[in-house]
Amino acid sequence: MNGARIRQQIAFGVLGAITLLIVVPIILVILYIVINGAGAITWEFLTQAPRGGMKAGGIFPAIVGTILLVVGTMLFSLPLGVLSAIYLVEYARDDLFTRMIKLSVVNLSGIPSIVYGLFGFTLFVLLLHFGTSILAGSLTLAIMSLPVIITASKEALESVPFTYREISLSLGATKWQTVRYCVLPYAIPGILTGTVLSLSRAAGETAPILFTVAAFYLPRLPHSAFDQVMALPYHLYVIATQVPNIPISISFATALVLIALVFLMNLVSIILRAHYRKKRLW
Repeated sequence: MNGARIRQQIAFGVLGAITLLIVVPIILVILYIVINGAGAITWEFLTQAPRGGMKAGGIFPAIVGTILLVVGTMLFSLPLGVLSAIYLVEYARDDLFTRMIKLSVVNLSGIPSIVYGLFGFTLFVLLLHFGTSILAGSLTLAIMSLPVIITASKEALESVPFTYREISLSLGATKWQTVRYCVLPYAIPGILTGTVLSLSRAAGETAPILFTVAAFYLPRLPHSAFDQVMALPYHLYVIATQVPNIPISISFATALVLIALVFLMNLVSIILRAHYRKKRLW
């Protein structure tokens, strides 16, 4: 018994050490960004357009552009991803074709973002003539986000006990009524988690928007879905690599705003997930 406890303590110690090796560097990086960038964040920095060759002014157009891209990505990817997961879990037969689709969805989540960028550029910008625009960028990011949303939604739906479906069907409910009222409400927390993870990745991506929507310098706000926009990831890349003699604090401040935006998205997801989990009866 003592030997088992010792092995358990050793295992816990190893797991704790591995966790520290992962968490501590992330915390140190965030602290480094905060220390170097917090001083440059002012009201002017958050609410004005860049000027003076991006060495002065703010990043307001980039903030707005990032938010528009995230919202557009969510509008395109969330309904399609959830409906695809519902079909795969609730309606599709468990045959070779369905298993191949599920395997393909998992594999698509590992494709580099630059490949999605080239695909979106070819399809939306050139073939469909959307041009470099919010629409093309949002569709590209939506395609990149779909595998994560489908996988997370599928796992969330499969975690709902099958007895819920049996009881609902035995009471005379249709298949869709069962899914709508007995399965989806209990799967929402897991769906939210997958959605926010995919949107957080989309908010920080540079390669896909580089070909489809991002503008090097565009101080005005967009007027339609066919306009280009500035975006925080690409703007950070530009000022860090292509603008000479820019104060390093501006780069760190831009990175800090991007991190804060992603953190805010995750915070909203946590609050919504906690709200829906309270309604669970199991």
